[in-house]
Amino acid sequence: MVSRVVLILGDQLSPDISSLKDADRDTDLVVMAEVCAEAEYVAHHPKKIALIFAAMRHFVIELRDLGWRVAYTKLDDPDNTHSLYGEARRYAQTHGADEIVMTQAGEWRLRLEAEESAIPIRQLPDHRFIAAEPEFALWAQGRKALRMEYFYRDMRRKTGLLMDGDAPCGGKWNFDHDNRKPAQVDLFAKGPPQFEPDDITKDVLELVAARFGKNFGDLHPFWLAVTRADARAAQAHFLDHHLADFGTYQDAMLEADKFLHHAVLSPYINIGLLDPLELCREVEKRYRAGDVPLNSAEGFIRQIIGWREYVRGLYILEGPDYTHRNVLDHHRPLPPLYWGAETKMNCMSRAVEQTRTDAYAHHIQRLMVTGNFALLAGVAPYEVHEWYLAVYADAFEWVEAPNTVGMSQFADGGIIASKPYISSGNYINKMSDYCKGCHYKVATKTGEGACPFNLLYWHFLDRHRDRFARNPRMAQMYRTWDRMDDDKCATVLREAEVVLERLSRGAPV
Repeated sequence: MVSRVVLILGDQLSPDISSLKDADRDTDLVVMAEVCAEAEYVAHHPKKIALIFAAMRHFVIELRDLGWRVAYTKLDDPDNTHSLYGEARRYAQTHGADEIVMTQAGEWRLRLEAEESAIPIRQLPDHRFIAAEPEFALWAQGRKALRMEYFYRDMRRKTGLLMDGDAPCGGKWNFDHDNRKPAQVDLFAKGPPQFEPDDITKDVLELVAARFGKNFGDLHPFWLAVTRADARAAQAHFLDHHLADFGTYQDAMLEADKFLHHAVLSPYINIGLLDPLELCREVEKRYRAGDVPLNSAEGFIRQIIGWREYVRGLYILEGPDYTHRNVLDHHRPLPPLYWGAETKMNCMSRAVEQTRTDAYAHHIQRLMVTGNFALLAGVAPYEVHEWYLAVYADAFEWVEAPNTVGMSQFADGGIIASKPYISSGNYINKMSDYCKGCHYKVATKTGEGACPFNLLYWHFLDRHRDRFARNPRMAQMYRTWDRMDDDKCATVLREAEVVLERLSRGAPV
């Protein structure tokens, strides 16, 4: 007999997760399952599916070595119900368990489904986050604006990270101003470590190739870490080789260097192979030892205990309808170029191709290239959201949706961002070398060879003038637009409409 079934999800691969801390090795059964409901709710990148399935299969070995009884359902098991809760109920009924216990799912769809279970599911808080959900709700209560910066300062005080008593190290909370330099090609750049698949992972790759080989994205070469040991090796590699320059160049983009000094650890953090607070403490140690500058240590820690915690809190606070917000009333279908169709825009081509090959792009590529273009073009934010959720290995809705719907597409009306994150081609040219190899000329504002980002930037401002003209952070943009002569404005808008018309019929841009 089994007293309880303990359900572990594919992004809960932590041996000290709350559901296991609450469980009994002698009387409880741990259940894990690969199911179609999770693999197919969007058309996930094959690398993402393989990462999660392979990490799950290795985690089973880790749990059994720790003395847990584990029932594991593979995707091709003939008895598979292809639902997480269906599998939990199946094992509960088979073993006579009268309760299912789990750490609360991060995504709303799974939380709502759990509430409808025929067998009671007891959900425990996820203690892997620094800010508990009630704590974030209390912080947000009564505030006119829920800005990350103030939440981040509270997380610094709570954790003590980069604090000198009651004051922040260096006398400032935020060194983002020092983290905006363009990069030069480094022929000796190491990039993230790449791991050779073992036999367990090879079996997963065969399964994924057979079942999901038509999804957007390259399965091979598969180089991601799928064990805790390899994830920790990737963490050590970042700390040793890239952390020192991470901050300075974190907004830079280069054709010949997809990773620069980025950690590429978010997939491992988000599925539970790495502990985010432990990682931040390691970063702090490097700063206090004098091995890395403060701007890099602070910039990295802010992404984890500031931004990551903040967007998770907002996602839960805003509720299950958040992904459908669309205050700008954008409804254009997602252009085929996001799925690899032809485009003459080098920046978009590079970002999408990198996404295809590695299920990865860093935050500026997501925000200021693919996200920026979608916002300028008026693409339906829910379609943008589903694309980001599908194509990136680190994408789970609790972290992806606020970044896309709120930060990138301004579809939540300014809950996260005080202004839309839009730019002309000038920003991309400043922070990358993409424009040098482009069919379009970033300095050309109208006529033959005019950069679509330039045209669509002004078109966006013009069509949303009523909403944004009085935004103090956008006043200068509108003053510049208003100083243009009428004929030039008319030309810009007319040529922008040509670009939008081509997008609407799926023609290359």
